[in-house]
Amino acid sequence: MIVRLSGTLIERQPPALVIDVQGVGYEVEAPLNVFDRLPADGEPLTILTHLVVREDAQILYGFLSEADRKLFRELLKVSGIGPRLALAILSGVSGEDFALMVEAGDAQALTRLPGIGKKTAERLILEMRGKVSDLGEGAATTGAGGDASGEARAALTALGYSTAEALKMVKAVADPNLSPEALIRAALKKKMAG
Repeated sequence: MIVRLSGTLIERQPPALVIDVQGVGYEVEAPLNVFDRLPADGEPLTILTHLVVREDAQILYGFLSEADRKLFRELLKVSGIGPRLALAILSGVSGEDFALMVEAGDAQALTRLPGIGKKTAERLILEMRGKVSDLGEGAATTGAGGDASGEARAALTALGYSTAEALKMVKAVADPNLSPEALIRAALKKKMAG
């Protein structure tokens, strides 16, 4: 298994890029957000990879963070999600936002991603809820005081915020010692200040 490449970036044509590693050019398919953070052509690059071996091809998928690669691998475990669709999901949303959508059960937000219909969104929520909470920095988490934060999220949703947005707002001010009312006030105050 090829898990990492270090070499020189020699070509980029989204979704593919080519890395020269000691005279051998490796074609790597990557999410679109990777292309925004690539160095200039001819510069050194280290990229984490996931190798998919099929009957007719061997395809490398590349990521700049371990969290993105881990999310890609978790997506592949969901029935009906192949490498191309997983790459499209990572191209359409950050890992943190994806985790927020899944943990909040926001199927409507997931259907806005390329290639995701209602049934696929529901399957993603069902199969990935609880698995994405540890995927990278800032992913959705549930900790002590989960009841208070749950009540605060429900109240913010009732005020018209989407479930993902309410989850993000409460998470930004998370404090296990606060009551639901205090969490709501703090979340709204922070939202208005930002």
